[in-house]
Amino acid sequence: MSAPRATGALRRAVLVALGLLWLFPTYLIVANALRPADGYRPDDAVKPPTDLALLANIGEVWERTDLEQGLLSSLLYSLVSPALAVLVGALAAYAIVVLRLRHGFAWFMLIFGGTIFPLQMLLVPLFVGYSRFGLYDGRLGMVLVYTAINVPLAALVMRNFFGGIAISVFEAARMDGASTFGIFWRIHLPLSWTALAAVFVLEFTFVWNDLLFGLTLTQSETVRPAMTGLAALTTDVYAGTPVPVALAAGLVVSVPTVALFLLTQRLFTRGLTLTQV
Repeated sequence: MSAPRATGALRRAVLVALGLLWLFPTYLIVANALRPADGYRPDDAVKPPTDLALLANIGEVWERTDLEQGLLSSLLYSLVSPALAVLVGALAAYAIVVLRLRHGFAWFMLIFGGTIFPLQMLLVPLFVGYSRFGLYDGRLGMVLVYTAINVPLAALVMRNFFGGIAISVFEAARMDGASTFGIFWRIHLPLSWTALAAVFVLEFTFVWNDLLFGLTLTQSETVRPAMTGLAALTTDVYAGTPVPVALAAGLVVSVPTVALFLLTQRLFTRGLTLTQV
């Protein structure tokens, strides 16, 4: 075997090994979620299940919890907040790059600078503020906080994308009588829909998988997101929850993000490629 072929075979073998290693935890979750509720043994966790009881485990999840309410709340937060964040971030990037806002870089750093702080630092101030202004344990409050957190990423990506559009496009549209907002809405947004979609997918995944803000800012089952309800399965409220039942709940909660990624993977890759500096 020649040296290039040997190198290629070795590279593929390493990639396959790393892929299997990365997929091993997923296998454990799926294999043990398929077992009957009383059929889990830690010593046999790696073995493939013989009896399949996924539907029965999911049914028990529905009986033990109000998970459907959490799924609806997560769907609301994951659709509305990223959409608002993408729009606000695109407007900010449009003002900084296309309209050449005075001190635009300083404004951008102000918007993006909030991401340098750990999210845990925001929990206590948000809890105090939400309690004072009546936003605690409300869906409006959750939409607002998720929108605010996701704006910096949208502004960063759209700033890079708008920087690749010739300024002559804006100038030509202005000469034709188009308004500033009309140029943004009718020209720049349609040109950047792939970048917008890529950012939306990232932010949808973040909001859907979030646990911190759901635990801190919500309390009732009709408001808290699905991940918070899933975490409750391991608390004293649902003491004695079998491991297969908890893992089945995790699979149900993971379906939307997996499906979204599989449906938009080409669009996602294209969008991120177009936004590279």
